[in-house]
Amino acid sequence: MSNENISRREFVRKAAKYGIFFGGCSLIYKNLPAAKSINSSKVNSFLTSFVEESLIQQAPAAKYWTSTSVKNSNCLSCHTKDETNSLTRYQHSEEIIKCLLCAQGCLIKNGERGKCRARMNINGTLRSLVYGHPAAIHIDPIEKKPFYHFLPGSQAYSLATAGCPLSCKFCQNWEISQAKPEDFSTRFIKPDDIVNAASSEFVPVIAFTYNEPTVFTEYLTDIARQARKKNIRSVMISCGFMNPEPLEEMCETLSAIKIDLKGFSEDFYKNVCSAELKPVLRSIKQISRSKIHLEIVNLVVPTLNDSNKMLNSLADWVTGEIGFDVPLHFTRFHPDYKMLNLSPTPISTLERAREIALKKGIHFVYIGNVPGHSDNNTYCPNCGKEIIKRSNFFILEKHLTNGKCDFCKSTISGVWN
Repeated sequence: MSNENISRREFVRKAAKYGIFFGGCSLIYKNLPAAKSINSSKVNSFLTSFVEESLIQQAPAAKYWTSTSVKNSNCLSCHTKDETNSLTRYQHSEEIIKCLLCAQGCLIKNGERGKCRARMNINGTLRSLVYGHPAAIHIDPIEKKPFYHFLPGSQAYSLATAGCPLSCKFCQNWEISQAKPEDFSTRFIKPDDIVNAASSEFVPVIAFTYNEPTVFTEYLTDIARQARKKNIRSVMISCGFMNPEPLEEMCETLSAIKIDLKGFSEDFYKNVCSAELKPVLRSIKQISRSKIHLEIVNLVVPTLNDSNKMLNSLADWVTGEIGFDVPLHFTRFHPDYKMLNLSPTPISTLERAREIALKKGIHFVYIGNVPGHSDNNTYCPNCGKEIIKRSNFFILEKHLTNGKCDFCKSTISGVWN
């Protein structure tokens, strides 16, 4: 399988079907039997159970959780003030863990998992089933994430595990994000091995992507800290549904985060993503305050989040809370997963969204998933000249020196060196 000219969707589908493994300093594609090729459901069930048991035995303790058995635990982590008397400890019939990693706030009984499927209550300890078990590894252009103002033209050593706290009906990576860890036959890969592999490939960036990286935050931060020692920068492509404390740790170790802002409506998040909007907006503001590089993507889904009202509200919020220099991408929806009934986003809709954002004063607004479109390029907000010309995910021309426009010498927001 060629690493060139392969779309993200095609790669993820092949990864989910065959499995992708790391070995030595290169990428290894190891063929595994696809589910449809296994005739016996008993064999399939046995293999899945075997992998699951192996993951459980290896699973390290996770961060960011509390339990009914933890001494001096705060009852308000799980209960409202109306549900419990602060003077009398609430009595539980069984030990329960509350995951504090993301905004789902899952309450997990022994032997059960959270909504992300990646974290499990194992005898009173929340453990990560995905630590050290990437389900996909690939080298991509940084523009594919997309990052347009972060080391343009660079390659990113990209990896993912199974799992996601959201259940977006349009997810283009659902074969990984909506899977369980045991759906992939993987082997344990140390953080150092990931960093050494990226270094040996002379790749300056490690990207946590494809699924929601928050579910493997312990693995992510361990890799990012090791990568920093070798002058390799780490970035995350995220839905932004994490809680403030883990996000703070991620911001300390990462150099850039791209957030998928699915839509600007609580109803959209609830009905389409099984999530909420407010935690995502909170995360975006926190990342912006942390001063690491931030870009925002809005996948424009026809009839669901493409109204003028929603697009205006999104642009107003960005300018009011984040500022005018954050790169904002409006990308084209393609039918996938549970939304095969909708047509691809009309290009005119994306152009309308971009025009709304530009009129609000946002300096860098892009149209994505439309190869060859002129609004895939970067223009200087001062002189209007084209300073980065792109074709698909590749840089054709760059008129930018030390972060300044070559034509008018204006400073362009981003990380360029």
